[in-house]
Amino acid sequence: MKKIFLFFALLPLAAMAQVAQIVGDWTTVDDKTGKKVSVVNIYKASDGLYYGKITQLLEGPKDAICIECEGDDHNKPMQGMVIIRGMKEVNGELREGKVLDPNNGKFYYARIYLEDGKLILRGSLDKRGLLGRNQTWVR
Repeated sequence: MKKIFLFFALLPLAAMAQVAQIVGDWTTVDDKTGKKVSVVNIYKASDGLYYGKITQLLEGPKDAICIECEGDDHNKPMQGMVIIRGMKEVNGELREGKVLDPNNGKFYYARIYLEDGKLILRGSLDKRGLLGRNQTWVR
């Protein structure tokens, strides 16, 4: 009985450790070409939510702007742009937030988790993640 209790008591710690591994710099990889595109820093903000900011562009002009973006992001530099917004920690993953694709200016529902030491970002049209695609990012 003690072993079962200990397992359930330590489970939240394992989930927190996984999210702690998500925080930091990740190199984004284009899922179609396989080329490294940018470096994104994922961080926990003072509001308790997680965000991701492009800190470096590896492809294309370094001063690229988001022409397709709407609202406050329209014509803003991509470098320095927050593209992952309002993610919550849920069972060792980041969920319930959105991700911006600066190539088309659209927001998608997002889910972020680790698999084999790589970050998997699932962007989807629906909250359940059924209609979307994955990108694999590396350290």
